[in-house]
Amino acid sequence: MARFLIEVPHESGAVSCARASKVLLETGSHFLTHADFGCNDVVHKAWIVVDVDSKDEARNILPPGYRRDATIVQLNKFGLEELDDLIQRHEGR
Repeated sequence: MARFLIEVPHESGAVSCARASKVLLETGSHFLTHADFGCNDVVHKAWIVVDVDSKDEARNILPPGYRRDATIVQLNKFGLEELDDLIQRHEGR
C-alpha cells in the first residue's frame, strides 16, 4: 500500500471555507473528517493523507465535485543509503 497526499483547493471567503469543510465532514469518511485546512492562514486548501493502493483510489475518496481540481502526490521517505540512487535517477531529468 502506498501513501498519498490529497490537496483539495476551494474558493476563498468564510462561506466557501465553511461549505468545503461541511461537505468533507458530512461524507462521514474517516479520511475526510480528519482533513487539515489552511484557511486561517489564507491558504484555501484542505490536505488529507491516505494509505491506499493507487492515485485513482485516493482521488475517488473525494466527493465528485472536488476530484477534478485535487492534486494527488505519492509520498515516500528516503534513508541515507538511498540518496545516491535518488541523485542518479534525477540527473537525467
